[in-house]
Amino acid sequence: MVRERSGCSAMPSAAGRGQGQDRRQENGESVAAADDYAKERYGVSPMIQSQEKSGKQCFLVLRQQQFNIQALVAVGQHASKQMVKFAANINKESIVDVEGVVRKAHQKIGGCTQQDVELHVQRIYVISLAEPRLPLQLDDAVRPEVEGEEDGRATVNQDTRLDNRVIDLRTSTSQAIFCLQSGICQLFRETLIRKGFVEIQTPKIISAASEGGANVFTVSYFKSSAYLAQSPQLYKQMCICADFEKVFCVGPVFRAEDSNTHRHLTEFVGLDIEMAFNYHYHEVVDEIADTLVQIFKGLQERFQTETQTISKQFPCEPFKFLEPTLRLEYCEAVAMLREAGVEMGDEEDLSTPNEKLLGRLVKEKYDTDFYILDKYPLAVRPFYTMPDPVNPKSSNSYDMFMRGEEILSGAQRIHDPQLLTERAQHHGIDLEKIKAYIDSFRFGAPPHAGGGIGLERVTMLYLGLHNVRQTSMFPRDPKRLTP
Repeated sequence: MVRERSGCSAMPSAAGRGQGQDRRQENGESVAAADDYAKERYGVSPMIQSQEKSGKQCFLVLRQQQFNIQALVAVGQHASKQMVKFAANINKESIVDVEGVVRKAHQKIGGCTQQDVELHVQRIYVISLAEPRLPLQLDDAVRPEVEGEEDGRATVNQDTRLDNRVIDLRTSTSQAIFCLQSGICQLFRETLIRKGFVEIQTPKIISAASEGGANVFTVSYFKSSAYLAQSPQLYKQMCICADFEKVFCVGPVFRAEDSNTHRHLTEFVGLDIEMAFNYHYHEVVDEIADTLVQIFKGLQERFQTETQTISKQFPCEPFKFLEPTLRLEYCEAVAMLREAGVEMGDEEDLSTPNEKLLGRLVKEKYDTDFYILDKYPLAVRPFYTMPDPVNPKSSNSYDMFMRGEEILSGAQRIHDPQLLTERAQHHGIDLEKIKAYIDSFRFGAPPHAGGGIGLERVTMLYLGLHNVRQTSMFPRDPKRLTP
């Protein structure tokens, strides 16, 4: 017995009678019901409380997660006319228990993932009946937008999807996206544990803005106020000072930025890394880059089916990366942009359009979608970033990019309490609020570096999708707090 959702786009072959005709036949069918030899093989099951809807045939589509199969209910030894009519009238998205025989299909079934076989139904029971009117049709929700525009067929807009997320998540595309996203987390953990990292958990309610900026959510905390953590940064560093050497964490990150863009969320999942090094922060940069490369390789090896499913709705060129990963200095990136006609200063941060342009230039020149940008201007980085030892206007900091968009920001951290105090004062941070953080470096702190990765962005950019809300299961942005 297999429990699945009925797509019941019940393509009833000879079963498509009108309701008026059905009423005219009610009296005759009530008599026929007494002779229904298959009445034990179909019906609406009692509600589950932890205890044990004609013609001669109709077709159903049965779905289980991202896979589906065509099912046939036909009058014969195991099915009566009444059973066929019942099956043809099951509402779409109802949950059914089905028992039958898998047989080779006479021809390929184009609309199903299982194209060479079909299920010949012998028993069918409705476990949970869906309402007849759905807020959106799954066939419309998986249709490529371009295809819908060309032939006039319906597609589903983003707000409708997100307002009815439970239905939208049932599509084969959504199922594949979040299976692959789960794989990213799994590969992240596998790779770092293999490299000797320890997974940690850090507090999300903190006493001071962790990035030293204003983009922070304030929450009531008994008789005072607290903040939602913008990053686990300070606690990762404390763990390094506590002799853990290599740590990582996976958890929610909060940003009170009123940014209504395709890539910003007010809450996202952070994949964070921190590591002590011996001689140069590039030891850490190389380790992080290799971790991401191992994730990309793992996705290619383990999630081909999911990638293909997603590309049917959202076609995209396969993601390209190099080994070892391409690393450019910030001044080189500025030179490439200036050569392409962009006017920008040496200490100016990259705008979103310039990031994307740089991504295209790098792809043309080096044929890679993944690269590192090193040595950012000190002026555009957080207070705990280590200044460059040669150029006081530069810093030992870096970002990593996928398809021209930033997915990781990181740096060597200042591990000297005196320099850290000076930099915090320079940024106008209340020293009393970060006293515990600065004090953690007073008793011996190894040089260290790390970075934070946005899970939803990595998923979006690896798959070539166009909006981070597609890769956030229940997204939070300045305008959305439900469901």
